[in-house]
Amino acid sequence: MRNNTPVNNVLVLIAILVLASGYGFYFRARSGRLKATTKKGSAAAASGISADEMGAEFGSVATLLQFSSAFCAPCRATKVLLGEVAKEHPGVVHVVLDAESQLELVRRLKIISTPTTLILDQNGIEVGRAVGAPRREQVAAALHALR
Repeated sequence: MRNNTPVNNVLVLIAILVLASGYGFYFRARSGRLKATTKKGSAAAASGISADEMGAEFGSVATLLQFSSAFCAPCRATKVLLGEVAKEHPGVVHVVLDAESQLELVRRLKIISTPTTLILDQNGIEVGRAVGAPRREQVAAALHALR
């Protein structure tokens, strides 16, 4: 016999809303956070990325490699932000790649969603990664650490 009283239904609904809200706050807090990558464990270090694959030369200090997709609103904001950061820091290059047209590279570098930004050192080795729109101060701090 099922006990579908209105009180039980409301409690289930409240539990679902609490869990969904908790996940939403967790996801929002993690989105865009720049994480340092170890050179040995990173996908870029393991498989390497060349300037030819990227379609541009590496910056003398760093390269901000952004993977985007056409209908991604945060990708447009990220493109503007990273472009401004690159202009503010000599030796830093910002490159935008369309994830849909670079599927082999996306798979090899383990890009799961867009925007994803890889911070590459002057040799093309991944030293940082942000999934989602990164924060300006985090990108600037990561670039400062490479100098």
